[in-house]
Amino acid sequence: MTIDTRLDRRIQVNDFSIKLANVNGTGSSSANSLLMQAIFRMGIPVSGKNLFPSNIQGLPTWYEIRVNKSGYTARALEYDLVVAMNAQTYAEDINDVRQGGYVVYDSSWPLDPDLARDDVTFLGIPLAKMCLENFRAPRERILMKNIAYAGAIVAMVGIDVNLVADLLGETFARNVALKESNQKALRLGYDYAIENLDCPLPFYVEPMDANGSSILINGNMATALGCLYAGATVAGWYPITPATAVMDNFIALCARYRRETVPSDDPEVPETKKNNYLIIQAEDEIAAIGMVLGASWSGARSFTSTSGPGISLMNELLGLAYYTEIPAVIVDVQRTGPSTGMPTRTQQADMLLCAYASHGDTKHILLFPANPNECFDFAVRCFDLAEQFQTPVFLLSDLDIGMNDWVVPELEWDDNYVWDRGPVLNDEDLAEMSSFFRYDALNEDFVATRTLPGSNEKGAYFIRGSGHDKYGHYTESPPQYQEVVDRLKLKHASSAKHLPTPIVERRENATIGVITVGSCDLAVREALDELADAGVACDFMRVRGFPFIDDVRDFVIEHEHCFVVEQNRDAQLRSLIAIETGLSTETMHPVLNYGGFPLSAQQVVEAVLLKLEN
Repeated sequence: MTIDTRLDRRIQVNDFSIKLANVNGTGSSSANSLLMQAIFRMGIPVSGKNLFPSNIQGLPTWYEIRVNKSGYTARALEYDLVVAMNAQTYAEDINDVRQGGYVVYDSSWPLDPDLARDDVTFLGIPLAKMCLENFRAPRERILMKNIAYAGAIVAMVGIDVNLVADLLGETFARNVALKESNQKALRLGYDYAIENLDCPLPFYVEPMDANGSSILINGNMATALGCLYAGATVAGWYPITPATAVMDNFIALCARYRRETVPSDDPEVPETKKNNYLIIQAEDEIAAIGMVLGASWSGARSFTSTSGPGISLMNELLGLAYYTEIPAVIVDVQRTGPSTGMPTRTQQADMLLCAYASHGDTKHILLFPANPNECFDFAVRCFDLAEQFQTPVFLLSDLDIGMNDWVVPELEWDDNYVWDRGPVLNDEDLAEMSSFFRYDALNEDFVATRTLPGSNEKGAYFIRGSGHDKYGHYTESPPQYQEVVDRLKLKHASSAKHLPTPIVERRENATIGVITVGSCDLAVREALDELADAGVACDFMRVRGFPFIDDVRDFVIEHEHCFVVEQNRDAQLRSLIAIETGLSTETMHPVLNYGGFPLSAQQVVEAVLLKLEN
């Protein structure tokens, strides 16, 4: 097919977006991510967002690729190229193509004339027909159709086809038959596009060296690595989307790196291996957090991974851990709620739930990573903080970070790292003491010393979730009870200075401030650059931990307008700032995205300008 040259074309090098529309369960995700990986290996900044339904198959699924030489890789809302492989969503997908853009469709069947747009070029490729003629098994034809359209896109946007072929070779190195069929499908699509279309299109890739030492990794894998490096040896969990892969990865890592050689005294008996870890899939999230608390109380570094529904179930035991001061790490990969919600859509709607989890007066430590690199770093810090402050610590990731591949700086590790276990007494310490009381001796952060099971009997104590005084004795005395819970409040506040500090960037003469959190980071940064180009200078703050340091309150006060950008309906970050700083919510304007898809810069720009105009 010849491209319609009457349409106005943009020549765009390393700056375009692709939307691939498919039916869930057809194996398209692997083909789509193949394109992203190839672009990454060409040294070009790129992102991939897999927007998939929670059913096994049948519903619409999309994969969005954004290529941007300047590093703007947040989700785009306009697409230069749409690959329309799902008849259910043809109208919606074709509508998303920008003016002057392109639609690739399967021309094995005629396209409904009502879907035509005069300002878009339609490129038909007989993908089903090609696969019917070249592959025998029905399932193989479905799978290879995806690789065939990927091959066509490779030609259309100038991706190195040999690089893609190498990626397929790596993926199917152990399966010759699959390797051959995938290579054949790749060439079918690629050759058809080269022979029948004007390739490349006006937007295409050229090799760069922008990725340097960056890696491609998802947040769930990075989190699991962080837990491994932090020294976690015990985990209790219950499967839940989108957090299951955290534990799947941790299990695989432990099987490789948490096994010890057991030497044999008998030369006739070979050495054996034993596991130096314990991972239990519990009957539910309540049991899972109970296992974590038991292991942590015993001295192991222990954690669980879950999502919002799991946090809801864990609330009572989280209150027990807070009140009895047991360390624990909880990884919350947030998804949409309430109730079951949409398990495969992203949100940041667990902030208030986690900050004040459990009944009664509780406050917990939260860390907010913005990308997989921070998932790794913050996971390690969570374990140190949990033991430093003898309390549950939450790592609040989200589905976008956890399940999508991100280009991030390579993970770094200090081989001199030593666990910070907080104030723990050993037998030598206990021998010098006349008596030990669990909640009596405090450090500068209002943290009491603890002992671990197996210590000298002088360090033994009875742990209780009922009212207790600073000696650990049962009490219903108001002053004695208040003395304990008031100290817990002071301890929580003191932890603020130990958390990752907010990231702050300032622009000259800015009177507008924008605060954000987590995975909103890239979209907000891009939006502020666009606003600056339009003459609207904004300062930037990304909070990375709770409780907040004074800088957060100061940032709000010093700006004439302060916007808080987050992904939930009820402006939870704004509420948390207001509750903890005493500022009125009226001093902060919410910018909210909560439909389940990741935030885009366009949404932020439009919201800020609309508010300023009014």
